[in-house]
Amino acid sequence: MTAKSKITISRRTLLAGAAGALIASRAWAQQPAEVKVGLLVPISGLYARPGTVMREGAEMAVDHINAQGGIKALAGAKLKLVVLDSGDTTEKAKNAAQRMVAQETDLVAASGAYLSSFTLAVTEVTERANLPVLTLSYSDLITDRGFKYVFQTAATAGSQARQALPQIIKLAETASGKRPKTVAILTDNTGASIASAKAMREGLLAENQLQLIVDETFTPPLADATSLVQKIRSAKPDLLFFLPTVISDAKLLLEKMNEFGLGQGKIPTISFGIAIAEPDMLQTVSPELLQGVLTCVASWGAKGHEALIAELKTRYKEPWMTQNAISTYGDMWVIKDALEKAGKADRVAVGEALRTMDAGPSKYYPLGEIKFDEKGRRVGAGMTIVQWQAGVPVTVFPPQLALAQPFWPKN
Repeated sequence: MTAKSKITISRRTLLAGAAGALIASRAWAQQPAEVKVGLLVPISGLYARPGTVMREGAEMAVDHINAQGGIKALAGAKLKLVVLDSGDTTEKAKNAAQRMVAQETDLVAASGAYLSSFTLAVTEVTERANLPVLTLSYSDLITDRGFKYVFQTAATAGSQARQALPQIIKLAETASGKRPKTVAILTDNTGASIASAKAMREGLLAENQLQLIVDETFTPPLADATSLVQKIRSAKPDLLFFLPTVISDAKLLLEKMNEFGLGQGKIPTISFGIAIAEPDMLQTVSPELLQGVLTCVASWGAKGHEALIAELKTRYKEPWMTQNAISTYGDMWVIKDALEKAGKADRVAVGEALRTMDAGPSKYYPLGEIKFDEKGRRVGAGMTIVQWQAGVPVTVFPPQLALAQPFWPKN
């Protein structure tokens, strides 16, 4: 080969290398510097407190994801959290969702919207916009509508009731030596509470040989709990399923129960949802009054989350990690994994990635997999039972996640 030929080949090689580098640099430049993820939760009004905690969990996750290199499939693009206020009514939540899809057109996914009734309204809007939404809301209806862009990370209300009831009966038998036979249901008319009560009324109680002797539903906020608690006192059920969503309602009912001699474990009280275990309860209700009360929730700070619980306490002065913080924290990581799988900041691609995801055992929700079935429900989703012990609601079930042993209230 002549010297001239070598020079020609060398030039071609250099040109090819330069062209390849230019193409690579252009591809790199086309990757977004940040990817927007929405959080639609109540920041004002009656439910502002849980919405704020959801924001805290999301902020922690986004900070952790970005500190660990962002979205690697998108050249290290950082997540940017866009927080929108759903307000405290279904109408406000729906309006917020409409503003979200109209104004934040570059969102790739979102998490929200706290109450099941809010989530039902919000996802009617986001579904039409092909915007994937992850939710901790419980209502079975959320994923019974055939939607393609709604993903329920929590076990549904019906599933939680089916999982929880046998465990509660077993706990009662072990602790008291006798099996409960009669129950009362005291519930508000929000979506998740209605779904939990519906599952019990329509077969679960009968399957577990329990007789329903009081069944009362009220609309929050509750003005007076006297008549409701009088019915409980007259019937004397073995178990009280206690399903308020608003802290002020839970407080009013517990105080009235105590006034009527039913509090502090005289009637074992089991709730569904986190209202009864919110930190705000201690601002108005004494730890003694809450001692022994159980609640069944989608998730909670548990074994394996100790570092996150400590960070939440230090960073936000939160006394413990509710489902609102840990579940929303998990949602951000699931969205991150979906972006890695999709390989582009596109909501339709992210939705498809979520539908086909199989990311192994769950870390931030109890039990099951990071995988969704044909309805959009997380496969194998478990639930958590939390119990008030010495002024703190701690995880007591499932055993592998428990931070304390459960006990049955003394009669």
